[in-house]
Amino acid sequence: MANTRSDWEQRFQSLTLEGRAFIDGQYRSALSGETFECMSPVDGRFLANVASTDEADANATVIVARKAFESGIWARLAPAERKRILIRFSDLILANQEELALLETLDMGKPISDSMTIDIPATANAIRWSAEAIDKIYDEVAPTPHDQLGLITREPAGVVAAIVPWNFPLIMASWKFAPALAAGNSFILKPSEKSPLTAIRIAQLALDAGIPKGVFNVLPGLGHTVGKALALHMDVDVLAFTGSTAIAKQLLIYAGQSNMKRVWLEAGGKSPNVVFADAPDLRAAAQAAASAIAFNQGEVCTAGSRLLVERSIREQFIPLLVQALQAWKPGHALDPATTVGAVVDQRQMESVLRYIQIGKDQGAHLITGGNRTLEDTGGLYVEPAIFDGVTNAMTIAREEIFGSVLSLITFDTEQEALAIANDCIYGLAAGVWTSNLSKAHTFARGLRAGSVWVNQYDGGDMTAPFGGFKQSGNGRDKSLHAFDKYTELKATWIKL
Repeated sequence: MANTRSDWEQRFQSLTLEGRAFIDGQYRSALSGETFECMSPVDGRFLANVASTDEADANATVIVARKAFESGIWARLAPAERKRILIRFSDLILANQEELALLETLDMGKPISDSMTIDIPATANAIRWSAEAIDKIYDEVAPTPHDQLGLITREPAGVVAAIVPWNFPLIMASWKFAPALAAGNSFILKPSEKSPLTAIRIAQLALDAGIPKGVFNVLPGLGHTVGKALALHMDVDVLAFTGSTAIAKQLLIYAGQSNMKRVWLEAGGKSPNVVFADAPDLRAAAQAAASAIAFNQGEVCTAGSRLLVERSIREQFIPLLVQALQAWKPGHALDPATTVGAVVDQRQMESVLRYIQIGKDQGAHLITGGNRTLEDTGGLYVEPAIFDGVTNAMTIAREEIFGSVLSLITFDTEQEALAIANDCIYGLAAGVWTSNLSKAHTFARGLRAGSVWVNQYDGGDMTAPFGGFKQSGNGRDKSLHAFDKYTELKATWIKL
């Protein structure tokens, strides 16, 4: 097992990087022959030329996926048989854990320790969880008169396309393809052009596990070409998306312009993390607040980017927060000791640095961090930043930065804290820190957010649904509720 940066570098030398699309059970170049360069934000190295698929590839792949679905080769398998194959797929993910973790880190920039201990195991777990669930979901019999039989059944929706983001490439994909495949659908995965390599790799593992040709396909490429083509396609039944709110809105328009396909969206966030004076452990709250903004370089839709602190503990809390952030220092992403890796690409790094400058220009006080660092590596690294003196009207408190930039906002009353927390177009997640059980319940109930964590941040597992309120989207990933997105309900009435 690779244990040092040198070990991971040697592991990279033995990799064969695949950049082609995966369609109908085989790797293929884009029909146009076009490619784009995949460069590593870790140190600027070239990784691969990746197929830049477009509308022609989307059309061809939808035909393949539809044919596989209509044949019943997967859709009509017994749920227990689909379960067996998907569990094998999960096992193969773990069997190739080092390779996939290395691809994830080099492609996206996250620390190798996170890829190894979080991203790849979580992906395998998501697949296994949905697989284990599918033969335990029962249909219904309606309460009917004695001469009628009413059946309520779930059926796979058909062809599902998913457009997934670059920050957790495999995890976000698995939250979508695992329940969709388990339910019997055919699936087309469009990974982000910023991090396509693991999606391309696992397509072969899916085939090796026994998922039939044409059932699981991967189309790398640009959002405005192949992504748009899938969203507008008349024969795609369901579109699942995780990404920005602006793109989510555009996908709804495309669905309306085409076949009214079901569109399930997990979009942006600007999550409040509220620390009351009666929090049970201020040091633990500070450590969680630091993690909530620095983990994964702050490239997290649920990042606790608005830290609301009760005024009476502000002077006590800030030093604890600054101290906690010392554990989150940028380092070479292939070093297992690194906690903060590289920003995904040059454009994103420049965006984060621009927001930091906006914060300064608008009068917020930069307490710590906020500089580009480790430039000699050739990589894209930015120190996590904390701003004090922020008001909720400032740009850094209102717009999703998708970087390690924390806005500290002071409040005086519970009512004021709730008003600030909800004064946002997003509603993805929130945190609350208090020892008062009644306050925890009432405040959590008042928050307009899809996930609320009390005396912790980023809690939950596959048993709990994940998704947002307001412009953070609709639908839910994870849990049994995810199956609602990829199945249709049918009522059948039989005269006896």
